[in-house]
Amino acid sequence: MKKKRLGQIAQKILLLLEAGVILGLTSRPDHYFRVVKQARKAWRDIDEESVRRSIKRLYRSEFIGYKEHHDGAVALTLTDGGKQRVLHYHVEHMKIEKPARWDGRWRMVVFDIPERLKQGRMALSGKLKELGFYPFQKSVFIFPYPCKDEIDFIIELFNLRPYVRTLTVLEIDTDLDLRRRFHLPI
Repeated sequence: MKKKRLGQIAQKILLLLEAGVILGLTSRPDHYFRVVKQARKAWRDIDEESVRRSIKRLYRSEFIGYKEHHDGAVALTLTDGGKQRVLHYHVEHMKIEKPARWDGRWRMVVFDIPERLKQGRMALSGKLKELGFYPFQKSVFIFPYPCKDEIDFIIELFNLRPYVRTLTVLEIDTDLDLRRRFHLPI
């Protein structure tokens, strides 16, 4: 089955639906406030029309369902496929799938994040290292496998879109060293 690509708004909607499920199940105040804080961050900067379009696409892709109540209210629900996608994009459990064969391309993440956003910069570089990226330079990380969706999600999560660029590189002068670092065929 081909993996369906989700836009950033659709990813945030799935995470918000997950937050609602978690809030319904938790009784601990510390969990409640952490979930609410994360949901508030995800909701910021999304206009209503974009949300409506994304919800329609999510419904058509079978990631969400809806239940209509007798009073006319509609409740959105996560389907099993939606729950799997939420887990895929849950930043704490995020992993980048390694294909059976390397395509010979390098993925670079380059950023210049202002000092006032130091926490976001540190979170981004920490997450890149955690995912297996190699710190090529101070604000340049490199990885051999496709990871566009994951990187886009992280950039949006930390609200760093204006400061981060991603590149796919075919040739690099340190190719041999990088292949050794990532245990790729030489």
